Amino acid sequence: MTNKIRLAKYLAHAGLCSRKQASRLIDQGVVTVNNHAANHIDHVDDNDVILVNDCRVQGKAKLVYYAYHKPVGIDCKLKLNDPSSLIHHLPSSIRVYPIGRLDKDSRGLLILTNDGEFCNYLIHPDFHQPKRYIVTVDKPLADDFCHKMAKGVPVDNQITLPCAVEKLSEQQFSIILKQGLNRQIRKMSHYFGYTVVDLYRVQICKLDLSNLPLAENSYLEVKKSDIIKN
Repeated sequence: MTNKIRLAKYLAHAGLCSRKQASRLIDQGVVTVNNHAANHIDHVDDNDVILVNDCRVQGKAKLVYYAYHKPVGIDCKLKLNDPSSLIHHLPSSIRVYPIGRLDKDSRGLLILTNDGEFCNYLIHPDFHQPKRYIVTVDKPLADDFCHKMAKGVPVDNQITLPCAVEKLSEQQFSIILKQGLNRQIRKMSHYFGYTVVDLYRVQICKLDLSNLPLAENSYLEVKKSDIIKN
């Protein structure tokens, strides 16, 4: 009996990235297994020599979870040559990456982890994990806006899943999404003629911002059970 597992899963367990991101690294040709270019059907264990960008990857990492209150102006793409990148604000002691990215103009809750399997659970559309946002737009909301938004909107050649939408004030509403299309809320709002002027994520599953302050290096270490809904 072998204990070898798929290469992408191994990289995720090692805390390098999510399984999806690991597949991209394999496609990019930056992963080798025992001095040969890796492919998606490779099965590996700790006895194999696995390199990513010429750096050895081995063993299962200690899994960690952080909550981070992202300010506007921080880009979630992890690019060393970008001074606005989130990579410059991550813990230096262990490698983590964000789950559920926010665009540069948005703010609020991010979960940072090195748990690739957990990342897949939170972002894969099959699991429908809820995320709550407070959204401010550029003009007063129509009376039927929330009802229409909740039913689903054409975005990127598909209809968004039904969601919960509640009017909070003349120009502000809350929305709970269970999918994560690119710039989804901004595109949904634009469909009805509104421009989002503030997008604030306040909750992912059962983890909310609570009293976590807005600061470039404010972290709250959490347990997986603090995040997952029962």
